[in-house]
Amino acid sequence: MELADTLGRIIRRYERRAELDDGDRNAIRALPFRTEKVPAGHFLVREGTAPKISCLILSGYAYRHKSTTDGDRQIVSLHVSGDFVDLEASLLAKADHNVQALTDGVVATVPVEAVVALIDKHPRLGRAMWIDTLIDASIYREWVMNVGRRTAPRRIGHVLCEFACRLEIAGLGTTTGFIFPMSQEQLADTVGLTTVHVNRTLKLLEDDGLIVRHKRFIEIPDWARLRDFSGFTDLYLHRDQVADAGRRGQPPQIAATGR
Repeated sequence: MELADTLGRIIRRYERRAELDDGDRNAIRALPFRTEKVPAGHFLVREGTAPKISCLILSGYAYRHKSTTDGDRQIVSLHVSGDFVDLEASLLAKADHNVQALTDGVVATVPVEAVVALIDKHPRLGRAMWIDTLIDASIYREWVMNVGRRTAPRRIGHVLCEFACRLEIAGLGTTTGFIFPMSQEQLADTVGLTTVHVNRTLKLLEDDGLIVRHKRFIEIPDWARLRDFSGFTDLYLHRDQVADAGRRGQPPQIAATGR
């Protein structure tokens, strides 16, 4: 994915958050990005360090996680192409979590100072970025619910539904099927299960006809059936955030389109 293409998608996304003008759009394009290839496992953010750069994912996937003092890992979110990794870190002294590349990919990095200057000089962009971080928080809340209150099959089904939906929003796929980049061990750390339990649960979902697996490719024969089984609604993704309502100072009108 070329930087210009990704920036174009980001601009279109931010235009759904706030009313941008040409100055705002040009300011995004003018950020001093530096592109680099990163291998799977590469740390984009390290817990306890002072962030110096923000990362924009051009290709590949990344995941955010926390670890206990015993070394047990909990994955708390996934990131796809077009996502800015950890925008809130530009305003915090130290990172309180890790972000690693899930697959080989390409990122564009920009100094934190440039992001802060962008926010200061372009308040509409600052508003759009703020809304993006609020949506990140909404996703975290849903993942807490997923791990804490759903059964194993519904936990995994929900993760697959979210991934499919986010690929569709980003223009990278559809809800009929996709290549799932996580290993079973990583999926286990996402849904709070053992690897053995994840393997059995995936087989159960497949036996029930909710998914079809072709190695890493997950086919969803009936999106509505998997969505309803998993209790998934895309409300928490706020995909239809309306900029007009925000400009009038009124609460944005949010509608769930997942049902």
